[in-house]
Amino acid sequence: MVDQRRYLFPGVIEMNYQAQRRLGVNIYLIDGGSEYALIDVGFLDELGDVLELIRRLGFPLSACKMIIATHADADHAQGLARARELLKCKVVAHPKSVAPLESGDEILTYARIDAQNIHIPMPPCKVDVTVNEGDVLEIGDRKLEVWSTPGHTAGQLAFRMGDLLFSGDNIFRDGCVGVIDAHHGSSLPDFIRSLKRIRASNVAWLLPSHGPIFRKDDRLLDSTIARLESYSHMADFGTCAVDWPLLDQWEDELASGTLPT
Repeated sequence: MVDQRRYLFPGVIEMNYQAQRRLGVNIYLIDGGSEYALIDVGFLDELGDVLELIRRLGFPLSACKMIIATHADADHAQGLARARELLKCKVVAHPKSVAPLESGDEILTYARIDAQNIHIPMPPCKVDVTVNEGDVLEIGDRKLEVWSTPGHTAGQLAFRMGDLLFSGDNIFRDGCVGVIDAHHGSSLPDFIRSLKRIRASNVAWLLPSHGPIFRKDDRLLDSTIARLESYSHMADFGTCAVDWPLLDQWEDELASGTLPT
């Protein structure tokens, strides 16, 4: 028995919407007719359910052309090596995601955070194809234009298909963004540039890696950009910040002999 496919847009199925329950991450199936691709695969313990769902939708596992990693974080890619093995397809990622994926780097992939006693296995996965800004991925009769959108991670990718943007961890419907963390390789200036690029684009829909799909909202993006610009000058964000103006002010006060009042 084949389940009814719930296409959100022509050629686009998202597994959380299809399953009508939350998975660890958004997983997009791009249906190109003769073949398909997956954008991210999520956690290893969800992979069996995801593959069974694909089977029930009538897609042969052998027809998967590629698995595309938006970036190397464990919640997106822990199941990547096993999925590559079972689907016998190529894994595609940004060049800066290759080292953490192929080495299973627990720090850069967020698989290990000792201070919070978080430690999950991160199986190394070979990357078969690297893509970067301006490349085009062809999946049957569908084409994905590759955008390099660093900030959350150095290797963060987004993919444009018509008026849709598979936007990774760049921005979510509530205006939040992917984690900003120095150990993770985050860059606030890069993040702001990536968000400004999305803001300036004429895409109509954002399909993020977490949470609901939503219409592009320029006011939401403006608010998020302004917030990240303020983060760039706050000690709260440590070495991810560009500067901390208070220390310059304090230097001036020390030089002038100003005392606390």
